[in-house]
Amino acid sequence: MDRGRDDVGVRQVREDVAVTTRLRKWFGPSSREVWRSVAEELGGKYSGGWGGARVQVGHGEWTVTLDSYTVPVGKTFMQFTRMRAPYVNPEGFRFTIYRRSIFSGLGTWLGMQDITIGDPQFDDDFVIKATHEDRARTLFASPALRALIAGQRSLHLTVKDDEGCFFGSFPDGVDELYFAVPGIIKDPERLKALYELFAETLDRLCAIGSAYERDPRVTL
Repeated sequence: MDRGRDDVGVRQVREDVAVTTRLRKWFGPSSREVWRSVAEELGGKYSGGWGGARVQVGHGEWTVTLDSYTVPVGKTFMQFTRMRAPYVNPEGFRFTIYRRSIFSGLGTWLGMQDITIGDPQFDDDFVIKATHEDRARTLFASPALRALIAGQRSLHLTVKDDEGCFFGSFPDGVDELYFAVPGIIKDPERLKALYELFAETLDRLCAIGSAYERDPRVTL
């Protein structure tokens, strides 16, 4: 038995543990650790591999999927955190809501109408676009939904009709509730709040007749 070699191996393990401990102290837990913990708290499923981490949590007949993706930006790459939930959209009602900024007026200049819902603070803070004004007002009339939206410091929530030309289309009558933000979210409370936002939005869409509570038969 080569004790010298064993001692080297033990020292290497200790050094690796020390490095990991320092990294955790400097940068906090990794995104994979945070996402795994969030999946456990929400009763969902965590998976991680070369393709990246993924969390899937059920809500009624729907499945909310949290993952990330990377896009090239010049000579570098930018990562995004996204959350998605396909659902049956019987009437094709779609909307987009995002925080107001100095660039928000551009949409109005291009002929896109900014829908107000009658809550002065909310109307000042957010821009809402939708295919049906009255239905949008009914959707966002919920104080609970508005509170969850207001709790997100950065928000761009929309309804998409498919995953784009590179990822395939959804069946007829199926759309996707979609959120994306630059960077990898490592705040567990924010991730749980985003899930609650998706759950509440889907419930509200169902209540106003713009979603059916049944399996959309789409696997992300």
